[in-house]
Amino acid sequence: MGVFKAAAVQMRSGTDVARNAKAMEELVREAAAKGAVYVQTPEMTGALMKDRESLRASLKSDQQDLIYQAAQRLAKELGIHLHVGSTAIARPDGKVANRAFLFDPSGALTATYDKIHMFDVDLDNGESWRESATYEPGTASVVADLGFARVGLAICYDVRFPQLFRAEALSGAEVLTAPAAFTRQTGEAHWHILQRARAIENGAWMISAAQAGLHEDGRETFGHSLIVDPWGKIIAELDSGEPGIVVAEIDTAAAAAARRKVPNLKNAREFAVTTTGETAPLRAAS
Repeated sequence: MGVFKAAAVQMRSGTDVARNAKAMEELVREAAAKGAVYVQTPEMTGALMKDRESLRASLKSDQQDLIYQAAQRLAKELGIHLHVGSTAIARPDGKVANRAFLFDPSGALTATYDKIHMFDVDLDNGESWRESATYEPGTASVVADLGFARVGLAICYDVRFPQLFRAEALSGAEVLTAPAAFTRQTGEAHWHILQRARAIENGAWMISAAQAGLHEDGRETFGHSLIVDPWGKIIAELDSGEPGIVVAEIDTAAAAAARRKVPNLKNAREFAVTTTGETAPLRAAS
C-alpha cells in the first residue's frame, strides 16, 4: 500500500506520569524530526509501578489521562500517526485496562486495544508476576488502517500467542506490533526470536518499541526496540539499553512479496487433532 518511515521509541518509564509524558514527548519529536510518520511508544508508557495501590491511585479515564492528552496533541501538531504502545487506564466499571491508543495526524483517536493475554508467570530466581491481579484482559484484536498500511495491535506478552498475529495477518495487517516491557530474564532468552518468528510466519513487518533498563520500582526491562522485515531480518535495533529511538523505512510491498514467496497464509488448512484414547477429534484453532 505504501512506503513510509516508522519509529520505535524506547523509554525507561518511572512512577511519575507527568515526567514520563515529558520524556515521551521529547522522543516522539525526535522521531518526527527524522521523518517518521508512524511512531510507536512502549508498553506502560505512562508509568511502571509494582505497587498496585499506588498504580490505582494514579489512574485516570481515557481522555483525562496525561499520556492520552499529550499523544493526541503531539499527533495533531506533528502530523503523524502516534501509537501509544499502552498505558494503564481506569475503566468505567472500576477495573484497570492495559490499553493502547492510536491517534491519526488530525489528533483523532482511530483505535484502542486492551491487552488480551495476562503475564501471570513464575520465573527463575523468585521473579513472579500476576498481571491478572490488576488488569482486566481485553477480548478483541484490532487492525487499524492508516491509509498507507494496515497495522495489527498487540502488547508485550501477546507476542507468545501466534494465533493472535495470524488472525491479524489474515485480516489484512501488513505491519504487526508488540510494544513491550519485557523483563530482562525473558528478553535475553526469547525477545529476538519471538519478534522474528511472528514476522516470518505471517510475512509481515514487526515493530516493537520497548522499555529498557532499571526502573524506579526496581524492575529491569530488556529494551532492544526492534523493527523486523517480513523475511525476518532485523533492520533496526536500539541495543544500548538507554532511552532513544530507531527509525526505518517500511515498504508494505515487501509483505506482499514475502507472502508470494511463501504463501503459508493462503496454504493453511483446517485439521483435526486426535489423541490416544479420545473418541472424538479436537478441532485445531484456525
